[in-house]
Amino acid sequence: MTERLGDLATFHANEAASRVHDHHDIAGSNEPIVKSKPNKDLSSPLQQNIYSPVSDVPIEDEFVTLRKVPDKLPWPAFLIAVVELCERFAYYGLSGPFQNYIQNSYKGPGVPGALDLGQSSATGLASFFQFWCHVTPVLGAIVADQYLGRFNTIIFFSLIYILGLVILFCTSLPVAIEHGAALGGLVAAMIVIGLGTGGIKANIAPLIGDQIKAKRPWVKVLKSGEKVIVDPALTVQRAYMIFYLCINLGSLSAIATTELELHIDFWAAYLLPLCTFVAGFIVLILGRKYYVFKPPKGSVIIHAFKALWIGLINRGNMNAAKASYQAEHGGRYRIDWDDHFVEELKRALVACKLFVCFPIYWACDQQMLTNFVSQAATMELHGVPNDFMQNIVPLTIIIFIPVCDRIIYPLLRRMRIPFKPVSRITMGFLFGASAMAYASITQHLVYSAPPCFGAPRKCPASHGGALPNRIHVAAQTPAYLLVGFSEIFASITGLEYAYTKAPATMKSFVMALYLMTIAFGAALAIALSPTARDPNLVWMYAGLAFACFVTGVGFWLLFRRYNATEEVMNALEIEGQSATYEDKMSGTIESESPVSTHGHDKVPEAAYVA
Repeated sequence: MTERLGDLATFHANEAASRVHDHHDIAGSNEPIVKSKPNKDLSSPLQQNIYSPVSDVPIEDEFVTLRKVPDKLPWPAFLIAVVELCERFAYYGLSGPFQNYIQNSYKGPGVPGALDLGQSSATGLASFFQFWCHVTPVLGAIVADQYLGRFNTIIFFSLIYILGLVILFCTSLPVAIEHGAALGGLVAAMIVIGLGTGGIKANIAPLIGDQIKAKRPWVKVLKSGEKVIVDPALTVQRAYMIFYLCINLGSLSAIATTELELHIDFWAAYLLPLCTFVAGFIVLILGRKYYVFKPPKGSVIIHAFKALWIGLINRGNMNAAKASYQAEHGGRYRIDWDDHFVEELKRALVACKLFVCFPIYWACDQQMLTNFVSQAATMELHGVPNDFMQNIVPLTIIIFIPVCDRIIYPLLRRMRIPFKPVSRITMGFLFGASAMAYASITQHLVYSAPPCFGAPRKCPASHGGALPNRIHVAAQTPAYLLVGFSEIFASITGLEYAYTKAPATMKSFVMALYLMTIAFGAALAIALSPTARDPNLVWMYAGLAFACFVTGVGFWLLFRRYNATEEVMNALEIEGQSATYEDKMSGTIESESPVSTHGHDKVPEAAYVA
């Protein structure tokens, strides 16, 4: 492996004569770095298209000795993150009040409500909404990867999203609730909004990754004089941490909408997300000329399924789907792709294997939007809305993402302690299990408190449901903190893994498959919803804690070997910079790497080892 690493360093050293140059990135950084000297003969259009001057490629020893750092993010990535903030503001702002809206009676005692369907039905319907919102990304991915491209797909599904928000707002008006239109309007809005958000979710995360052009590691000298390796994998990791930070800034909308729900009415709570989403949509349109776009690639998904089928009928041998294999063994199948496409597909299958464990985790995470809200309603609120406490999760994430990005992760890298994706996801699963275990303890405390003990707000001593059990709602806080920590490690890393391991032509589709694990988690939550009744909730939470813990341990045992091959799998993105399947499908050669890659050169399969 190290010999192949040395070959790669020699290849690039011969390709570029180095010189010192001042680098000014789009985010405004001015730092001296080592850059390559351009080939003087750039007369041909092909050479002009693929040439891009870059820094020295690290030699073998530098990979071992130099510290790795992320690059500055281009500002269009931040602009897209702001658009996502507005979309998530709308999503969490409207879904935050759902449990109360569905569970409780209109103008009843205690907490706000509209439909009076009870906790089990409210949990089931809210979980259905989560399920639907995370199935529809597959449709959005197909539309983007094959027909419209990511940006145009986001525009199209944003218009659908706005229609759903208008339906929800109109049917939550008092006149609509009093005339029985609220339930039908809610279901219709859920379906339309779910379709809209699915089309956006499958494409907004890959679009922010597309703004990062550098695919190869390069050497930079900091102002302090320290020589470091700028690692694109760490840049992508930082991009998705910022992306997730914006998601959670947007999710704080539930603070505003739950207050509006309590002090005004549900129509006001749903008007705010509508206005914010429209504002984000305008920002998206205005920033159009600054984004990096990837054109759709036609029948790539069909080709992927055909390649998978060939591998399946050849006893799981994906090499059988390669053109070289077919040429060598008689050519039973027509192959419309190159061998590199199959290698990328095999890498994507690794990601899909890891995704299999996520539904259990998401079933636990789902509880903060449903049963945690209902649990808070049985506790002493002291003027705080019962659905306010869920905002502790985004606050935790907003505070600790910068701590991880600027302190914890750099400290681990300085100490040469690897904290790679499988390790981070495992940590997230264990935090999720801890959150459910704590929720079980909290529920036991609720059942141990007067006046109604195991039947909160349902005994005569509650004065018709007006009095909760005597336990402060702040007792829930550690559970929400643990959920926040779990998302920092599991959810963010899942987004990162889905983007970095997907073929360049299928990033939206693989992202949609990752998001579908949330749908499966919601389906599990729906299956569990009949157990979400007093006095069974202690055991429901305990069961989820056990399942998430076992899943986390099993995940580590099954997939820890992929930590050792992380850089090799990421190197396939570098290998794909030459004219491969993607270029043949689009008819162009587009260099995203900061290292020029000429059509006759071939990058070694294993580009580097950390």
